Amino acid sequence: MLIRTVQQIAAGESPKMAKTWVSLDKMSAAMPLAVVASEDQQFYSHFGFDLASIKKAFTANKKGKRVKGASTISQQTAKNVFLWPSRSWIRKGFEVYFTFLIEIFWSKERILEVYLNVIEMGNGVYGAEAAAKTFFNTSAMRLSASQAALIAATLPNPIKYNAAKPSGYIRSRQGWILRQMNNL
Repeated sequence: MLIRTVQQIAAGESPKMAKTWVSLDKMSAAMPLAVVASEDQQFYSHFGFDLASIKKAFTANKKGKRVKGASTISQQTAKNVFLWPSRSWIRKGFEVYFTFLIEIFWSKERILEVYLNVIEMGNGVYGAEAAAKTFFNTSAMRLSASQAALIAATLPNPIKYNAAKPSGYIRSRQGWILRQMNNL
């Protein structure tokens, strides 16, 4: 959050930060389901790392196409809570270490709760409660499945994409996420 605030100031913008912590039991069940469907469908069955996705990403990245990530919700939580956002092998090494620690000491519910409260879901908008208020003028508890899927659809790049003004691409992702939510 501090790094993003500095980036906003460096870009000549007024710093924006909307954040309100809310426990998992004070969120609509659709919100955690939407991010698991969108970001990490193996979340409840892996120990912090999805080896099949890592292998697929490694193979795709070797082919020289667009860089594909394979970070789990646990890895993203470790990065967002303890580390910095740049891509480097050093940061990735620390991420592995912190991911192991949070998987050992935190429950899956705690990891998901922290994730849903610290990730940036829009420019200066952190967490499900702030996103619900900012984009839909509601609380995280009252988010519909459609709204939760729309927020989750923006997560690959919440600065570029906006849940309140979804592009055709984001609407398409939202539909895919809703189908995955039904499958889960």
